[in-house]
Amino acid sequence: MTDYSTPNPARFDDEAEEKTKAEKSIPVDKHLFDARTVLITGSITQELAQDVSARLLALSQVSDDPITVIVSSPGGHVESGDMIHDMIQFIRPEVRILGMGWVASAGALIYSSVPKERRFCTKNTRFLLHQPSGGAGGMATDIEIQAKEILKMRDRLNQIFADATGQTLERIEKDTDRDYWMSPEEAIEYGLVGQVVSNIKEFG
Repeated sequence: MTDYSTPNPARFDDEAEEKTKAEKSIPVDKHLFDARTVLITGSITQELAQDVSARLLALSQVSDDPITVIVSSPGGHVESGDMIHDMIQFIRPEVRILGMGWVASAGALIYSSVPKERRFCTKNTRFLLHQPSGGAGGMATDIEIQAKEILKMRDRLNQIFADATGQTLERIEKDTDRDYWMSPEEAIEYGLVGQVVSNIKEFG
């Protein structure tokens, strides 16, 4: 059946806007690739983890030259953070990480994936460590299983942060029992940050 309805001009405007955004992102992506720089911004999701991991693998395939990862994230899906964390350690090139804005939760997990001397941040960055949370639901037996898995995840993350900072596991467990915020100076003292930088010359 032929549709003789009047086209919606707003729909065409939206499509044109999306096309323009996509076209503009192409040169940006190319410049970032040439600069061997990967951005991790916003919530950590499965889609973001796939995109970041693909970029890291592609850069690794091209060259063994160092890669810069910039992180500004409130956190998100822990297993997606695990994927990026492990991929950074898996590839051949050396990776250095620059924290900006905030580096929280799963974002802090990613940030801790490299040795301290390769962890940088800018002066206004905030850091947050805390224990994982999850919405357990379903039958009582399923809730029990999910609760056990969350506790396993908590213990695993605490050990990662203990290894990354040099703090004792007991200290990490105590601090992450509630939201534990740190300024750059506090994060340096804690062992999470290696150096605060103000401009690209200091970073380079």
